[in-house]
Amino acid sequence: MSATKNYNLDIPKEKLPRHVAIIMDGNGRWAEQRSLPRFSGHRAGVETVRSVVQMSGELGIQALTLFAFSSENWRRPKKEVGLLMDLFLTALGREVKQLHETGVQLRVIGDLTLFPEKLQKRIEKSVQLTKDNAGLVVNIAANYGGKWDMAQAARKIAKQVEQGELSSDEVTEELIEQNLSLNDLPNPDLFIRTGGEQRISNFLVWQLAYSELYFTRVLWPDFDRDEYAKAITSFAARQRRFGQTGAQILEQEQRDHA
Repeated sequence: MSATKNYNLDIPKEKLPRHVAIIMDGNGRWAEQRSLPRFSGHRAGVETVRSVVQMSGELGIQALTLFAFSSENWRRPKKEVGLLMDLFLTALGREVKQLHETGVQLRVIGDLTLFPEKLQKRIEKSVQLTKDNAGLVVNIAANYGGKWDMAQAARKIAKQVEQGELSSDEVTEELIEQNLSLNDLPNPDLFIRTGGEQRISNFLVWQLAYSELYFTRVLWPDFDRDEYAKAITSFAARQRRFGQTGAQILEQEQRDHA
């Protein structure tokens, strides 16, 4: 049975990604191409976020993680950073009620201590409002970096070792993963980056180890539902091996359908 007939998709539900992670790149260039201030592109990008969140929920995707502001983005012009903070604050205030009404659980991952106090409070209020919702989990990565994520996990584990709660022999890949952001969710099945660049830019470095990567030249404000459908269709057509051979995967699929 197909998951949906909308968005030019006709894909079995088991072929859909459980978790999609996206670098939303190209807002500034979108604005510049139209002789608009770069901030106009960021504002237009919020509309795309709304569309992608809605479609993800309709498809039954479990989690969507969006890279909104990296730990490196503080290097941008001070005015642009300030406007981004204002946009984040405004968007949370405007969108969170609708997210809550549709059963979305909102989370924000990253080091939030550098954000203005007003924004920190708005984030906390939004997260608390939606924390018990059972629908799509939307993770906003803000002042986030994959290296930061691994470092904060290492600090947690080191503290347990110092306190005698763990021995060094007990530090495993599984333990590290348990201390990372998003540790209660499946790792992203599909990673999407818009805007033409082909790198992960310190986003979910650990969690993307076995993700399927999809790059498009489409700028984020133009990444509409049909473009999202193209990315999902590409994912559904791939054979995910996780170290096995293609023949082993086919044998497993035959056993599953026997």
